[in-house]
Parts: sequence; C-alpha cells; structure tokens
Amino acid sequence: MITVSNVTLQYGKKPLFDEVNLIFTPGNCYGIIGANGAGKSTFLKIISGEIDPSKGQVSITPGLRMSVLKQNHFEFDEFPVLQTVIMGNKRLQALIQEKDALYAKADFSEEDGIKASELEAEFAEMNGWNAESDAAGMLSNLGVNESLHHKLMKDLTGKEKVRVLLAQALFGNPDILLMDEPTNDLDVETISWLEDFLADFENTVIVISHDRHFLDAVCTKICDIDYGKISTYTGNYSFWYQASQLALRQKSDQNKKIEDKRAELQDFVRRFSANASKSRQATSRKKLLEKLVVDEIPASTRRYPGIIFKQEREAGDQLLHIENLSKSNSDGLLFSKMNINVQKGDKIAFIGKNHLAITALFQILNAEEKADSGSFLFGTTITTAYLPNDNSQFFSVNLNLIDWLRQFSTDKDETYVRGFLGKMLFAGEDVLKNCGVLSGGEKVRCMVSRMMLANANFLMLDEPTNHLDLESIIAFNDGLKDFGGTILFTSHDHEFIQTVANRVIELTPAGIIDKKMTYDEFLDDANVKRQREELYKLSSWS
Repeated sequence: MITVSNVTLQYGKKPLFDEVNLIFTPGNCYGIIGANGAGKSTFLKIISGEIDPSKGQVSITPGLRMSVLKQNHFEFDEFPVLQTVIMGNKRLQALIQEKDALYAKADFSEEDGIKASELEAEFAEMNGWNAESDAAGMLSNLGVNESLHHKLMKDLTGKEKVRVLLAQALFGNPDILLMDEPTNDLDVETISWLEDFLADFENTVIVISHDRHFLDAVCTKICDIDYGKISTYTGNYSFWYQASQLALRQKSDQNKKIEDKRAELQDFVRRFSANASKSRQATSRKKLLEKLVVDEIPASTRRYPGIIFKQEREAGDQLLHIENLSKSNSDGLLFSKMNINVQKGDKIAFIGKNHLAITALFQILNAEEKADSGSFLFGTTITTAYLPNDNSQFFSVNLNLIDWLRQFSTDKDETYVRGFLGKMLFAGEDVLKNCGVLSGGEKVRCMVSRMMLANANFLMLDEPTNHLDLESIIAFNDGLKDFGGTILFTSHDHEFIQTVANRVIELTPAGIIDKKMTYDEFLDDANVKRQREELYKLSSWS
C-alpha cells in the first residue's frame, strides 16, 4: 500500500500540489489525469522518491518492490538487452552479481561456500533460474525480436528501446508499478497485449496516459489533478469524463431543481453501469465497477479548445484517385502499385507496421515527396489542408503568433486572426509569443488554427494527437466527427480511430487491405486477419 500524507510541492509562490492525501491499494490500476502542467509526471516522481515534496511524505509498506518505467532511453546503452530487462528486479540482479563474484574467487573458502548456499536459496526462491527465459518471453510479447535479445541496447532503435524498458518495468511481478505514457511508440497488437497484462495484474499500478482507450481498458480508479489537489474516483476514464461534463452542465444551470438533478445523475449512473458491466475492464479484471457517485465529481477547471472545421465549398463527386502508386526509401519498399479511390463521405484511417510508409504517402499527396511510379489526381472541387507529422519547417521564422498565423490567412485583420488563436486557447499575451519558443503541443495547436483558416473540404492528418493533452485530443476528436468533408488520417490513438473512421486501409509492401468498416470491426474481422497474414508472409516487414 502507498500512503500520501499532506504532500505539498511548491515552486515559487504558487504550490503545484497543496496538502494532497491519497491511499493506493493493491488490485487497482490508478490513471493519473490532469491538464498539461498540472504535475502528472512530477507526482509520479514524488511517489518513486525521485523528487522530495516541500512538505508531507509518501509511505510505502515495508518489503514491497517498486518498478518504474524508465524515461532515459540511453541509461542502459552499454548493457545487453536481456540483462537490461532482468535489471528491472534490482535484488535479483544484485544476487546474480554477488554469486558470480563469489564463484570467481581463486581462494574459494568454506565460508564462501556457506554464503553461496544462502545466495542460491534466495536466488531459487526468486525464480532466478527462469529469469532469462521469463525476460525473453516478456520481450517477445512486446514485439522485440529474439535476434535482438543479446545485442547491446545502444544498437537498438528508439522504438525498440522503448519496448525493452517497458519489459524491464514489468519484469518479475513488482508490487508497485509506475508508468508514464507506456503506450508511446507501441503498435496496436502490443498495446492490446499490455492491456491484457495490466487487466490481470493483481498488484498496484499507477499510470499516466493520453490514450483514452488504454485508460478505459486498464483503470479501476481515476486520480484527477485539479485545483492543486488530487481526487480519486472509482471507474475508468470514460466514466470520469462523462460524469465531469454532466457536473459542469449542472453547475452552469443554477436554477435547476435539486430533485431533477439527482434524478438525472442516478439515470446516468444506471446507464453507465449497464454498459460497463459488458466492458473488457469488468470481464478482464473479474470485478465490476464499485459504487459510482457522480455527485462527488466537481466541474473541472480544464479548458477545451474549439476545433471546428468548415468547408468553404462542398466537394463534387470526384475526390481523389490513386493509381499504381509506389515508393521506396533507403531501407527498401514502402508500398507498391497502390490503388485507392476516395469516395464522398470517406473518413479513412491509414494503419500499418511501418509508419514511414503512411507518412510518405501523405507527403506525396501534398507534393512534399515524389512517388517512384504511379499517379494520383484530386478532383477539381477539392481544397486540401494538411497536418504533417514534422512541423518544424513552419516554425523556423522569427514571428509572434499573430503574424505567424496571418501568413496563412486571406483576411489579415488582427481581430480575425486572434479569433482563431483564441479557439486554440492562445489568449492575451500568449499571442505575442515568438513561434520559435513554443512547446510541441502549442505548435500542433497553431497548425490546427492554420488548418481551420483554410476552410478546406479535404483534410489530411499525420498523427494529429502527438504532443496534445487529453482535452485537446477530445476536442480534435469531436471536431473531426462533426466535419462534413473527407478525411485521410493516421493515429496510434485507438479511440480516435474508432470514433472518426468509417473506412480503414492497412499498408503493407505486398499490398493494401481496404475495408469500409469501423476500426474495431477491422481488428476483429477474420477475413482481414487472414489477408494480413498472407500479405506479411510476402513482405519484408515483421
């Protein structure tokens, strides 16, 4: 058990946390949520002991082993992959080193033999003889090929390192597991495996994630950072979000009778509980949600940007035709002889194991790259707006936000331009910031302002949720759902794809899988699974 008592953390005059009191109990997965800058990652560092609070303390039941998902991807560069995973259990690693040192002694004594016997007993009790095979199994489940298991960490790619460090955190059944954004750089199959692993995990998990589907699948409780406090609510993220929005609506209507409010709240709880009882969370963890109380959830101080895409003109019947399009890079084939006909009303999610292939496609369609062969043609009524994965070229100028956005507007009036920045939560002095000092999330919000200015009827988005907080992701999600035009996009956010896309196209070097269905239907479709297996047998991607 973890007990947080009167924890305060102060930077300058205003405290980040003020007299926080919480208890984390075994058998629960706690999702830490809060706006950007609320202190989510900082709070995890306080629990792990990396940061000391200004006041108060964190107490952990003696004897419990805590495991933390490492954020420094270079920390273990000089160690082999398998050893890096085993190092997640510090006591087991220390035992291995102590044993090896003892057996290497030239003057091995009787006293050394007694000590070795004690170490071997503890080693066996910790299942040490199976450590390498357990670590290898964990790596394989996380998509790290067996050929990499004995390589040094420095020889791995960034995405491979992420998976090894995740295996390290999960290794050896820790009593307490702390994870900050564990789904970053994972594909859908690996995320699904991690969801199953955590759903069956019997100890304490505390996790930060911007992936709503992941939070819904694994969390039994939500810890909301707001007002400098941290409040715990039973249920997953969707329940917290819907309940908090309901509380906000109730707060805005001061004249509503208490009896009507209570009836609405009770009806909401009843409907949500009925849905939750069928959910993966309830079945995987073999427990129903506990008492759900909306009355205790206050209206949040969070602000949601206003993301509204309008079409200056409606598209005609001819939208986009792609014929025999092929592209390679220095590593090999990205896609070959691709044929796609985009139809009116399509909102297409592009997925695949090699994200570079999807980025290359979007770059070709936006004249940033040239195809090796083949052609594409947009209809004469089509106007496009594009959100690239890498937006750095747009911010290499010395301009404030007003002048930066004014570049892309036919109406140069400052009030008009400020209005679009305001929708993306840039207000007051914020609009005079130099665009070169913006954070990753702020740059994406500026790029979205630019897209909204275009009033295009055909949107293309390469990983639109990257760098955004949950509030911006939800607003973006809603904006795309309401958009009446055509969308081509790719994302690792399961909920984003499921709620926006009505067509899914998977790219492989050996061909594409193109289905007019939702993302969940695509993942569950037996014919799709069979087709995918056949295509990947013919391709170079693993």
